[in-house]
Amino acid sequence: MSAALDELCERVLRENWVEGDRDGTAYSYTSPSPGRYPWQWYWDSCFAAIVWRRFDRGRARAELESLLSSADADGFIGHTVFWHRPVSLARLPYYNVRSRRALRTETIQPPLLAWAWSIAVGDPAAEPAIVAHCDWLERNRALSGDGLLWIVQPDESGLDASPKFDSIWGWRAHTRPGFPLLVHHNRRLGFDARRILAAGGPLVCEVVVNVLWCLSRLAMGRPSLTPALIDRLWDDERGLFLDEILPGGERSRVATWSALAPLALPDLPDEIADRLIAHLLDEHRFWTPLPPPSVAIDEPTYDPTGGRGLLRRYWRGPTWINAAWLLWLGLRRRGQDGQAAELTNRLEAAITREGVREYYDPRTGRGLGAKNFAWSTLILEMTDPGTSASGSYL
Repeated sequence: MSAALDELCERVLRENWVEGDRDGTAYSYTSPSPGRYPWQWYWDSCFAAIVWRRFDRGRARAELESLLSSADADGFIGHTVFWHRPVSLARLPYYNVRSRRALRTETIQPPLLAWAWSIAVGDPAAEPAIVAHCDWLERNRALSGDGLLWIVQPDESGLDASPKFDSIWGWRAHTRPGFPLLVHHNRRLGFDARRILAAGGPLVCEVVVNVLWCLSRLAMGRPSLTPALIDRLWDDERGLFLDEILPGGERSRVATWSALAPLALPDLPDEIADRLIAHLLDEHRFWTPLPPPSVAIDEPTYDPTGGRGLLRRYWRGPTWINAAWLLWLGLRRRGQDGQAAELTNRLEAAITREGVREYYDPRTGRGLGAKNFAWSTLILEMTDPGTSASGSYL
């Protein structure tokens, strides 16, 4: 690990740190990027806490405890928390809140809190608030009887404008003109998955959401959902995991990095992991000069820069560090140490040269999006994977 990279990542985390008090509740968290993303986002905070444990375990714990402080009594945690100021009027039509005065959104993000806690703090099963959160997810989003979760909007996946959602939500997909109407529709239904399905849906059993849910369940000591994930979402003909849509049971067909995300699971069968790795290491699909692109380069929807200005559509091709880390875990677990090291070296070189950016051009490594983006400090998990509060998570 480069000392310069270590110092750069620590500086970004410290400069993005926010502390305050809201109505008697103290909060502290890492802003994803202060200029563009000032609030607390659920999965951003989980990733930040994982890296914070390297520098300040107290802050790692405080980060996740702030998420828990925003929870409802029944365990629900929203995907964005507006601790120190409300959502702006300009953004209000696009945010899943009941009103501008709301503390947080009424929708979820990929639920990795229990897994992040196990890495950065300790045993999540010993924390009643985390137990309640996992129980809420099971009651309200595990609708198919197999324990897998369903989402009501593309942004609940954290992958927002991924092209795999285009055929599902059409003109109401994220960043499309009709997205505020989708938010309005789901707001009228209380963002309740069962009511939305009864009104015609769609709901999506999305791969990344369920990979991180599987990891959280394993961290809680609950039975693995990997067999259910394979049974529902594995496409044996294509050798990819593909989202399922309700009603109708159709599959999303666009090959994105999420189709490979189950590589992060420690109990994924070897034969499936090997097929995913073959896709990842294919230079005509995912093994670009700075891998992995968020969309396979042979897809018509692949856009390596994600667009510009009002047309910026995230997750349509740029390389994201959190995605790279999750796939890196699979390379390490399958003994592909040389390829894991190559992935690390390419990413480290780009971050050292371009800074800690939101995402990167997979062809050139040019930094794109927000600057000083907190979760891109996950590069340290690849350059120095041995640091953990409770032993190795590899």
